[in-house]
Amino acid sequence: MERLSARVRPAAPADVPVLLQLVRELAAYEREPDAVEATEPMLAGALFGPAPAASCTVALGPDGEVAGFALWYVTFSTWKGRPGLWLEDLFVRPAARGTGLGKALLQELARTCVERGYARFEWWVLDWNAPAIGFYRALGGVPQDEWTTFRVDGDALRALGGG
Repeated sequence: MERLSARVRPAAPADVPVLLQLVRELAAYEREPDAVEATEPMLAGALFGPAPAASCTVALGPDGEVAGFALWYVTFSTWKGRPGLWLEDLFVRPAARGTGLGKALLQELARTCVERGYARFEWWVLDWNAPAIGFYRALGGVPQDEWTTFRVDGDALRALGGG
């Protein structure tokens, strides 16, 4: 993919250990350090298995090492009649923030949307994360405050699923 800059590239299977470490760092940043259940085999299967559930783009620091990532997947809008891209997680290590890596990751995903004819590029941000909210607004992101997120997991998911 020649359109990628030297600072951003698709994740590769060899990146899985550092990706899992970055996921753990993100969880700590989001005040949920013990919430990560993912393992390297789980992440490898989700990204590189026979039926990948998600895609990942990584950002490289000046030393050429992975310093950030954007993990995403395709959604679909019935109203638009076209797919969209959902950014599940974006994280850049604190030491690499302010260097343009986060913006480079978002620009790459936006290019993917444009090239593929996707209708939307969406993500969540925690209400208390003022630096991220400011960053996203500066890039043209618009909060969707009229929507409330619902989740069913654990015992409630099993009950709803009939078992």
